[in-house]
Amino acid sequence: MSASTLRKLACDADIIPAVLGTEGEILDLGRKTRLFTPVQRLALIARDQGCTFPNCTIPAPWCEAHHITYWSNGGPTTTSNGALLCSAHHHLVHKEQWIITSRHGTPWFTPPPHIDPQQKPQQNHYFRPPPPPRTQRV
Repeated sequence: MSASTLRKLACDADIIPAVLGTEGEILDLGRKTRLFTPVQRLALIARDQGCTFPNCTIPAPWCEAHHITYWSNGGPTTTSNGALLCSAHHHLVHKEQWIITSRHGTPWFTPPPHIDPQQKPQQNHYFRPPPPPRTQRV
């Protein structure tokens, strides 16, 4: 059978592909499940270490998993589409319509024009300090 035929059969049977981690834990459930699994949260905690909103210092255990591309807009429940946010920043992102993008696994936040007319993307340096400057070799 061709891959497209298998995908159609899986769709008709309500089978969703799952991406598994090295221990067989589910890391990606696609669109079948809205909430992040405990294993996905552990992966987000390992990657983000705390709230990813710029200048926030709230540690990971106090954070919620947030869909970068909202679930309601078709965003999948995957670690690559997730970011940890404290409750205050989670509500702020939704209320003020901040745009979140991911660059090399790091969430970047673009403020709405009424907060920053330049809409300069920002990231949290508390948990992910910037790399040291490169020195030139002589």
